[in-house]
Amino acid sequence: MGRVATKKAFITGAATGIGLACAEMFVREGASVTLADINADGAERAAADINAASPGKAHAVALDVTDEAAWPKALKTASDRMDGLNVLVNNAGICIPGSVEDLDFEQWQRTIDVDLNSVFLGCRAALPLMRDHAPGAIVNISSISGLIAGHNMVAYNAAKAGVWLMTKSVALHAARKGYGIRANTVHPAFIDTGMVDEVVKGSNPDEIRAKLARQIPLGHIGTVDDVAYAVLYLASDESGFMTGSEIKLDGGISAM
Repeated sequence: MGRVATKKAFITGAATGIGLACAEMFVREGASVTLADINADGAERAAADINAASPGKAHAVALDVTDEAAWPKALKTASDRMDGLNVLVNNAGICIPGSVEDLDFEQWQRTIDVDLNSVFLGCRAALPLMRDHAPGAIVNISSISGLIAGHNMVAYNAAKAGVWLMTKSVALHAARKGYGIRANTVHPAFIDTGMVDEVVKGSNPDEIRAKLARQIPLGHIGTVDDVAYAVLYLASDESGFMTGSEIKLDGGISAM
């Protein structure tokens, strides 16, 4: 216990899925958290559930991660409530499948806005607050799809690859400035979340999930806690010599 004691974390897409799992795990390990989500009611409910067991440790803010003007306001609110900010987890994301010929430009732009531009906006807005409460850590959720392409994932591939390399630039910038802030990425494969539910929707979702599992050498898709444990490590001082790097959580896919 206490792996992130005294840490103050801001997590996007935190009403459900990976973001919520991170928030719950962070609080169990001693951190204060702000759950940010475009689903404001969902974030409030999730924060209330956390506070039922750990009073005062969780807060909620409404945030559309694609809204440039909303980022500084949400982060300032979170910092005021937690008396500081030193961890940013950019987790919010969407996946719209489609090949370069199938995907229309509106779908492309929406994916880039949510999955890539939001990470830039978050890092840029958070750094001035985080450097006053260093040491700190930025953890950006990319994807194994940011390292390995698929024929029908053109926008998602591009966005998540952008997150991967952008994070390295942020890491080098923060190191050069002496901010005491590290930046790393996590690259999950198929994780049992609502995003996978969207991908597998159809007449036989169980069969499609089984097909996804067969693509993974370990033979099963991952859990939200699998990702949260990696994020916890990168947010903690345990990873104090790790920046500009990545953790692949893909069940062995990239080893093939």
